[in-house]
Amino acid sequence: MVFPDVISWAVPIFLVLVLLEIVSARITGRGRYDAKDSAASLAMGFGSTLAPIFGGAAIAAVVFTAAYEFRLMDIPNTWWAVALCFVLDDLRYYWWHRIGHENRWFWASHVVHHTSQHYNLTTALRQTWTGQIITAVVFKTPLVLIGFHPAMVLFVGALNLIYQFWIHTEQINKMGPFEWIFNTPSHHRVHHATNPKYLDSNYAGALIIWDRMFGSFVAEDKAEPPRYGIIKNLGTYNPLVISFHEWIGIARDVMGAKSLREVWGYLFGPPGWSPDGSRMTSAMIKKRWREIHEDGTSNLAAAEKAHTQPAE
Repeated sequence: MVFPDVISWAVPIFLVLVLLEIVSARITGRGRYDAKDSAASLAMGFGSTLAPIFGGAAIAAVVFTAAYEFRLMDIPNTWWAVALCFVLDDLRYYWWHRIGHENRWFWASHVVHHTSQHYNLTTALRQTWTGQIITAVVFKTPLVLIGFHPAMVLFVGALNLIYQFWIHTEQINKMGPFEWIFNTPSHHRVHHATNPKYLDSNYAGALIIWDRMFGSFVAEDKAEPPRYGIIKNLGTYNPLVISFHEWIGIARDVMGAKSLREVWGYLFGPPGWSPDGSRMTSAMIKKRWREIHEDGTSNLAAAEKAHTQPAE
């Protein structure tokens, strides 16, 4: 079975869909486009296609080829194997994506995708320049060791990436029963939101079932529209800053660390970790939001109860 380069086929379609979305956004008033923001996203996308040329693709090829020699079984290149590989790769993607939000080392690459304060199809193209090697070697090699051919693993990964393009839009509302199984624009808007209610949720690639299974699913609430970006927005469209700002932050923190524990925390703790707790991680933000929300609900319920009780 020959596995085509579906990404190259998809690029022209991506560009056409971007143009159609711009027109739709102007007509419907849903969604926003900013020329500088979109240009930055396109620059990041272009850079991500060049990054593997500088050693990443070669390293992944060497590791995959070596790993395939030690495969546990011989899986044929058939349609059912492709389908099975796609599902397992999507599960792999879920855990890579989740770790990418919970571990600062991996977040330093993935944060690039979240830096836009707009949510449209160009945001899907805002990709990392530094994460391909780690993603491929660490998280995809197990599929090769199982027995899936490296070309098949790369093919289903490309299909997953193509699927995720169309969910980066505000033009599509909720999609009914389809949302029970598959990732959708509604689910992914939640993932890109910085609202405390939505933080670190909906890590799915194509199948939302993983979030439902592992407790990270949050439904979009019409009463709380998503606010996009990162907790501390960059305020720049410079692709170099977008790509490397978190790595620079890590280096600065590590250089100022006073112990090996602090070095480890700055490298592999959750984003926002600090030795004295003076910075806020996502978990801390969500906990504080829940406390305020629950206290507010309790106080409101108590006030309503007091109001309805007869005076003695």
